[in-house]
Amino acid sequence: MEKEKNKKKTSGDALSVVDDVAKLEKAPKKIDNDVINIIPEEVAKKYKIASFEKVGNLVKIAIVDSRDIGALNALRFVAEKENVELEVYLTGQSVFEEILKSYGGSAEILKEAVESFHENVVLGDEKKNPNENEKRNEILKDAPVTKLVQVIISHAVEGRASDIHIEPMDKDYRVRFRVDGTLHINLIIPKEIGPAVISRIKILANLQIDEKRKPQDGRFKMVNNGKEIDFRVSTLPVISGEKVVMRILDKDQGLAKIESLGLMGTALEDVEKAIKETYGMILFTGPTGSGKSTSLYSLLKILNEEERNIITLEDPIEYNIEGLNQSQIKPEIGYTFASGLRTILRQDPNVIMVGEIRDSETAELAVHAALTGHLMFSTLHTNTAPGAIPRLIDMGIEPFLLSSSLRIVVAQRLVRQACPSCKEEKSIPESIKEAIKKELKKISPNELKKYNIDPQKEPKFFYGKGCDTCNGTGIKGRLAIYEAMLINDDIRAIITEKGGSEDLLEKERDKLGILTMRQDGILKVILGLTTMEEVDRVTEGNIITEETI
Repeated sequence: MEKEKNKKKTSGDALSVVDDVAKLEKAPKKIDNDVINIIPEEVAKKYKIASFEKVGNLVKIAIVDSRDIGALNALRFVAEKENVELEVYLTGQSVFEEILKSYGGSAEILKEAVESFHENVVLGDEKKNPNENEKRNEILKDAPVTKLVQVIISHAVEGRASDIHIEPMDKDYRVRFRVDGTLHINLIIPKEIGPAVISRIKILANLQIDEKRKPQDGRFKMVNNGKEIDFRVSTLPVISGEKVVMRILDKDQGLAKIESLGLMGTALEDVEKAIKETYGMILFTGPTGSGKSTSLYSLLKILNEEERNIITLEDPIEYNIEGLNQSQIKPEIGYTFASGLRTILRQDPNVIMVGEIRDSETAELAVHAALTGHLMFSTLHTNTAPGAIPRLIDMGIEPFLLSSSLRIVVAQRLVRQACPSCKEEKSIPESIKEAIKKELKKISPNELKKYNIDPQKEPKFFYGKGCDTCNGTGIKGRLAIYEAMLINDDIRAIITEKGGSEDLLEKERDKLGILTMRQDGILKVILGLTTMEEVDRVTEGNIITEETI
């Protein structure tokens, strides 16, 4: 847009042919439904005018021909009807067509679905005879509810969401998207439409639409903008009805290179060294949602070659990868990680991936598989890399077997990235700066060199100021911070002779100069990849306190 002085403000009684107007060179990334619908779609297309932003009582209007009398009369009517001031911007046809894409959004479709619901009350009738399911399904397929579900899913995919939550509240249904680890409300659905939306999703996932008393799991595929995306569906009975969560599984994201996930320096070198072994166990640890599975998939991608037989046991299978033999466990029929592991050991595997070590039996089988010529990948729920070893011993694994089988333990967390399009240098309090410098002194010069950080230079800190790319949040995407503990002879001695004492393992880690997740995060802050607040949040740090801000 041009400078403020070139903008033309008009009102209902002062709208005439305008020549000196600002230019709108680029369509806004996102236009709120209540703004775009100030001008009805039919009127917008006929007169080539559209509203794209509202600030207080001022509405900004894009117009293709500022000398079109019909368009100006239409704008005069809008200004009088809405009792607003208008600010006109001249734009090209291509930009105008981009703006038009904001029509037909969830608000209009939701309105259409509500009207359709009142015409087809069968949608809300939970006492229908099961024999009429087919009739109800046909109505659901044809109703605007189908389009509403499609719009919700499309908005989530285009907004880079990882999960869609549709949950009943007291008076309505709430739709929330999880973007970069944080949930945001996207849409509110009327109470009477919510069950129809839930039913439509259950039909897509091949679930029983009349079963509302117990949880169900399913999945389906959908093509969005030419790209096939998997959705994992989970339903849960709650006090106000039935909640649905859809996990969006983008295959392209699942197959990211390990470097792009955030593995750097010695940690990257040690992981690459470990996966070149012919046998042994490689463990990734961290809480649910810390990116462990994504890291494992990235490593399996490296090993996915013709001469290797790779078999995975998963619950559930998150990404279908060509070349891998992926098996879904089903505990309800007795097909567990333990029983599945026994079976796949008879399938002549080279590489095995077990989604999670949950019990003693699975842990014991995994260790024995790692000792008998197989490269074994798995995950464990512990807070740190050293903490995984006493956890396995508590599960009943003999220390001498563990020391022989374990190759590397990697702990990880996810932090949100500063938006690369709008990040800029920002000064921080001296107290925080000094605390960070103190941490840097604990890191070897060789490691700093691998991160391309000069300890002699004053560290710089970057924050996203907000732009169209990140929707004004200053945050775009996530990356992992890692702690990779390669098992050497000294660590093996602690496992066998000292029972895997976590305190001794942590001291040995520090003695070897292995970066903690916190130190890895601080280095990524200095590289401008994330912020100190994010590192403090996921590592329970205390560099940023009320006293330091």
